[in-house]
This record gives sequence, C-alpha cells and structure tokens, in this order.
Amino acid sequence: MKTPYKNIYSVLKLNRFIVLAIVVCALLSSTFSVWMVFNTNQKALNSAFAINTDGSIIPLKLVTQKENFRVEALAHLDLFHNYFYNIDASNYERNLEKALWLGNSSVDNLYLQKKADGVYNRLLQYSLVQKVLSIDSRLSENNGSYSFITTTIFEINRGSIIDTYELISTGNLITVDRNFPNNPHGLLITNYFENTLKKLNDESRKE
Repeated sequence: MKTPYKNIYSVLKLNRFIVLAIVVCALLSSTFSVWMVFNTNQKALNSAFAINTDGSIIPLKLVTQKENFRVEALAHLDLFHNYFYNIDASNYERNLEKALWLGNSSVDNLYLQKKADGVYNRLLQYSLVQKVLSIDSRLSENNGSYSFITTTIFEINRGSIIDTYELISTGNLITVDRNFPNNPHGLLITNYFENTLKKLNDESRKE
C-alpha cells in the first residue's frame, strides 16, 4: 500500500504562513526595540543634571531633594532656637515643652541643667524677658550626616537694663517621622551643645 502524500500546495501555503509570521514578529520586535531606545534617549535629553564639586554628575532630582532638606533643616533650627531661647515668665514652660520635641536627650539634659542652675527661677523671680533677635545657622554634610553651627543673638530685658548676648551652639540633625504639630519637619537635633556665650557691648552691636 502506497503512503499518501500531502498536497504540495497545502504544504507551500503552510510554509508561507510560517515565514510571514516570523517576519512580522521580527519587524514588531525591531520596531519595539527602536522605540525603546528613542524613548530612553529622549528622557535622558529632557532630564537635567548638576555637576558635583568632584566632577561627577548628579540628577537634578537628587539636588532638589537636598535643597528641600536644607530649607526644612534651617526652618527646624530656627523653630528650635526660638522656642528654647525666646522665653519670659509667661511663656517659658510652653515654649520649652515645644523645644524638647525638636531634640533628643542632649536637649533634655541641657534643659535639666539650666533648671538645676536656677535659670528659670530667676526668670520668674525678676520677671526677665529673653528675646531672640536673630538666628543664623550653617549646615555641613559629611557622608550623609548633617551637622550645624548656629549663632543666636538674644537680649535679656531686666527692666532698666537690657543686655545683649551671642550664643554659638552646635549639633547634628537626623531624620525622623513627622509629628504635626510637635515636629512638623521630621528632624531631630542630636549632640546639642552650647559652645560659647558672650556679652555684646554697644560697639560690637553696631558693627
């Protein structure tokens, strides 16, 4: 018995369909690859970069994040120093409570030390008014860690006498969860230390 053979036209038709399918898939794959390359290139051209001091390229998004951090850090330091040093007999408890939310145990320890030294008792006893005049903070970054130096100018009003002082303090900043309204910037002051405190005379104030 002879083996039946398939119709030659059916075989050629099937082969042609397979070849066409392969060609179409190849064209689609090539078109998709070209589109991906073009799209990636356009995104790269439309992206902005900044040059670091060592010549390396930094995406603008990272630069923006650092700028945003700087703004929040300066605002955090300004808020803390205002709460901690802008005090009088009527608001010192409320202000100090707010200040303690913005720092860690180093701030707590300084507060307890001042309390033990009678700073706040004298504030009540003599009705002193301690008013912050200016706050100037400088931030430094080292391997992702941030430190600061803050110069706070404040005056103490003793009624007939007003004395002005310059306080230089230092510390570090770490990121924590935001806690509105207690800690709106999500930062915490650590290793806080009052380095120098000096009385300013009238001549230095004019300068």
